Amino acid sequence: MIFSPDLITGVISFLFTILIFSYLIGDNPLFRIAVYIFVGVSAGYVAAIAFWQVIVPRLVYPLAFGSIYEKAFAAIPLLGGVFIFMKISPRLAGMARLTMAFLVGAGAAVILAGAVIGTLIPQVEATINFFDLNAAAARNISVVEAAGNGSIILAGTVFSLIYFHFGARPKADGSMHRFGLIELAAWVGRIFIGITLGAIFAGVYAAALTALIERIASLINFFNLFGNF
Repeated sequence: MIFSPDLITGVISFLFTILIFSYLIGDNPLFRIAVYIFVGVSAGYVAAIAFWQVIVPRLVYPLAFGSIYEKAFAAIPLLGGVFIFMKISPRLAGMARLTMAFLVGAGAAVILAGAVIGTLIPQVEATINFFDLNAAAARNISVVEAAGNGSIILAGTVFSLIYFHFGARPKADGSMHRFGLIELAAWVGRIFIGITLGAIFAGVYAAALTALIERIASLINFFNLFGNF
């Protein structure tokens, strides 16, 4: 029997598929072994990518072969990394606060900018484009259909945003309640959010089902390949 790469890969895939499927009978050591190997390989892959594509080209090379300006800029993140390692010692942990504050602030700024530029503004533009009657006519969509689709999208966007409005006023009994109109709009927004989450769940379920079918097809191909040897 010749141990070809396809056969070895098929055996490994078959074994790991069985190990993962063993979770159907409950949590067991076989499933944990597969999970540990998956986590370990993933962590090693991420570490290798970070080392060869971030640390080496952006830190090691500038410090070793870069100009004086490149070395100065590379020394700043190196110093920040050293400060973070200071958290190992309780007495020196305070030195990492400056670096951690910078990371948290920069991360918050990136997330906020990404949410506004990558989500909110495109959503507004997409909602406005639904009312573009010229574009609808070019796609043979009637004015009524275009206006109806645009109105539904606009209502879903507005009501969903209102749902996350948490401003409330205290009542005489001490409880907090939102304004009645806001509460009604938030209830409608809850319906749109529920529909969205349902559609997302259906997509995730369909993707998982596709992966399951692919695994079953892979096992069938493995048995067919094994039978040829």
